[in-house]
Amino acid sequence: MNDVNVVLVAGGTGRRFGGSVPKQFQLLGGRPMLVVTASRFVGLAQLGRFIVVAAPDAHEQCEELLAPLGLPLRFAPAGMERQHSVANGLAAVDPECAIVAVHDAARPLVTPAAVAACIAAARTSGAAILATPVPDTVKRVHDGRIVATVPRHDLWLAQTPQAFDVDLLRRAHAAAEMNGVATDDAALVEQLGHAVAIVPSDARNRKVTTAADLVWAEAALTGG
Repeated sequence: MNDVNVVLVAGGTGRRFGGSVPKQFQLLGGRPMLVVTASRFVGLAQLGRFIVVAAPDAHEQCEELLAPLGLPLRFAPAGMERQHSVANGLAAVDPECAIVAVHDAARPLVTPAAVAACIAAARTSGAAILATPVPDTVKRVHDGRIVATVPRHDLWLAQTPQAFDVDLLRRAHAAAEMNGVATDDAALVEQLGHAVAIVPSDARNRKVTTAADLVWAEAALTGG
C-alpha cells in the first residue's frame, strides 16, 4: 500500500535570502533548488502523494518544473507562517495515508537513505526527525556578555524531513491552533506529550537560508 505522503514546504518569499527570486527557484547545479530537493524523493517506497505547498500563483510554475520527475503531485496553498503551510499540506493528504513526512524545499541535499530511515522510525515510534549533534561550544549571552556555557552533550540541531503518524500530526496541529506558533512540527507533537525519536543525519542536510548558503550547497552538490 502506498501509505506515505510527503509535504514539501515551498512557500518561502526569500526575505532573508534577498533578491527578487524566492530561494526555492534559485538555480542549484543548473536546476531550480525546488527540483533538486524534490528529486531526492523519486523512488521513495510506498509514496502515495507528494504535496507541494506553495503560493497559489506559483502552483503552475511548480507543476511545470516538477512534472518531469514523475512524482504523484498535489498542491496546497502556503499560509502566513510555516505552521499554517504544513497544516494546509496536511489537509491534502490522501485517505490511505498512514505516515506523513514534512520536508523543507530549502534542504536540497538530504539523502534518500536518510528520508527512508526517518519514515521507518516514524512507523515504529509515531514521530521521528532527522537531526545532528551540536558540534560547537554553546554560550548563553546577555547584553553582549557571556553568562553561561551550555553543556552540549544532549543538544541536537533539528532538520527535516520530520515524519509522523498522520493522525498524531493532525491532533498536534489542531492543538496548535490554541497553543500558538512553533518553529517545527516536532515541537507541536512534543506539546501533546508524545516522544519524538531522533534519526542521526549529517551536516550536508543544511537549510539554505542566505545567498552564502546557496554557494555552499552548490559546492557540496558538485563536490567542489
